[in-house]
Amino acid sequence: MFHQIQSRLQEEVSGHIQTRYGLDLAVVLEEPSDAKFGELALTVAFALAKQLKKAPRVIAQELVDDLGTLPGVVAMEIAGAGYINIRLDRGAYAASLIAPPAAATAAAADKVIVEHTNINPNKAAHIGHLRNSVLGDTFVRMLRASGQTVEVQNYIDNTGVQVSDVVAGFHHLEHKTAADVTELAKGDRFDYLCWDLYARTSQHFKDHPEDEKAWQHEALHAIETGEGDLAELGHVVADAIVLCHLRTMRRLGIIYDVLPRESEILHLQFWATAFEQLKERQAIYLETEGNKKGCWVMAGSYYSDSDDDSKVIVRSNGIVTYVGKDIAYQMWKFGVLGKDFHYRKLLTEADGHEVWVSTAEPQPANNAPKFGGGATVYNVIDTRQSYLQDVVAAGLRALGYTGQAERSIHFNYEMVALTPRTCVELGIELSDEDKSKAHVQVSGRKGLGVKANDLLDKLIEKALGEVESRHADATVEERRAVATQIAIGALRYFMLKFTRNTVIAFDLGEALAFTGETGPYLQYAAVRAKKILHKLAEQGDQLDCAALTPEMLARQLASDDFWHLLMRISKVDSAVAKAVTAGEPSHVARYAFQLAQAFSGFYDKYSVKDEADAERKQFLIWMTGYFRQQLERVAAVLGIPLPQYM
Repeated sequence: MFHQIQSRLQEEVSGHIQTRYGLDLAVVLEEPSDAKFGELALTVAFALAKQLKKAPRVIAQELVDDLGTLPGVVAMEIAGAGYINIRLDRGAYAASLIAPPAAATAAAADKVIVEHTNINPNKAAHIGHLRNSVLGDTFVRMLRASGQTVEVQNYIDNTGVQVSDVVAGFHHLEHKTAADVTELAKGDRFDYLCWDLYARTSQHFKDHPEDEKAWQHEALHAIETGEGDLAELGHVVADAIVLCHLRTMRRLGIIYDVLPRESEILHLQFWATAFEQLKERQAIYLETEGNKKGCWVMAGSYYSDSDDDSKVIVRSNGIVTYVGKDIAYQMWKFGVLGKDFHYRKLLTEADGHEVWVSTAEPQPANNAPKFGGGATVYNVIDTRQSYLQDVVAAGLRALGYTGQAERSIHFNYEMVALTPRTCVELGIELSDEDKSKAHVQVSGRKGLGVKANDLLDKLIEKALGEVESRHADATVEERRAVATQIAIGALRYFMLKFTRNTVIAFDLGEALAFTGETGPYLQYAAVRAKKILHKLAEQGDQLDCAALTPEMLARQLASDDFWHLLMRISKVDSAVAKAVTAGEPSHVARYAFQLAQAFSGFYDKYSVKDEADAERKQFLIWMTGYFRQQLERVAAVLGIPLPQYM
């Protein structure tokens, strides 16, 4: 509601400035740092002063006089050299929070595409992938909460060298055929089996470097051409592990709309189409000298300060680089490639949500949604890929798609490491040097990673011990379900509470703490609010909405303590909107923690059950219920489930 009022007032002031002064000026309503100055502040008089050649305070007075009484505003006060402080009508504001919520606003027509997860389908997902997926999924939830139409993509590189290494391992080290691996893939945790095989194959290449190039070339050629037993083996490996990854992510409430695959980018000639466009627009040129002779390159001036810093798009042997294929894929996302995938339904989630995957073959009428063609594209990829993402955007710019290049956003993030004590808990042996470090990096290629499922299982195990100590009478299934929800909340919140440019040192104990800035602390606040309301209802103290008149609310909110508390807890939409603008899910996580803190303070200070004054008691019951509602809303945006008890 606060965000709606802020937006409405911005529109009214902006419209008035256009009418009165003939100026199209962006109006920003700020929140004063000190609550005694009101709820909102206008600084637009300072910007107008430069154009109108008047003192800001004079303009501020004109605005206050002209605007008169605005809906929901009780006072507009001029302060300092030209600030306008706005005080809201407390009773009317609170009453607007009680009214039944308006029908959901129709989602924006312009589609936003968020691509995240993108795990190579050669082994199990690990802890680093979890940060990508949780960040991406939460940003999707934030966008949708803001009224955006969002398409979630998970790009599958099923033709890359990582898959080829596992194929080579099965073929040369395990002597398995595609039929053999198909049977293996039916077993539990096929992704774990491939994790170990990938590590063994990598070690074999280290010990026998002469095999690496030959085996990789053989497997990659087969996979790219789609011919022979090795090609079939590649399909079996990639398709089976993708399903493993989807099951892992589903445990955390993460789902997708479509899985575009690299195999179709190759077979449907996406790159060939993009290549012709790049040549026609002279966005790339054939290098005729130097160490890049024979390569098609993009001039460095498109993405750096130096024309000499050219980037190879097609190697001299005719093989397109990753960035070249990424340019073609990004063009498809924006709907400017002129080609599309075919699609088949991969699976239907328990809630009915359909997940589609690209295919090279035309499909019978299957009512596949229209994918791609986004107005804005967010690529959730780690910071190490920043240079390549700059080149992809430069490719769009060089083709003349300037607007699309500006709306091609690299949603980057830093790596995830582990604290030494967490390594020990997870059974990872550390050297004395590693034990003394603040955090320890792990390597999936060396087989020393932390699998996502193992991490979640360990969190559930530790949470279960806490739940069993508190709720020994509950059924085994019930305790397990609660522990799982606590573990998910702990993991997601830990991944979200740090800004994206911060290296995370994941710690099991810190993540699962029931106090402090953690997921379980947020869950506990929401569960406690629900429990209080349930107990009040049992003793006959229920909310009487008819008693919550604007006049009654105004009397109670005359207390600055209550008013400032209400202002804080009614800003979920505002917090989400600001976090979307900043591209920082951590802002929502921080707000959630502050909301949980505010409820704890409210609960400790005011005893709803023992309140003797009937009107005050009704108000406190309403405040408790509103706290619960807002805590549940912000938890949903963060993807944090709320258990029935803690």
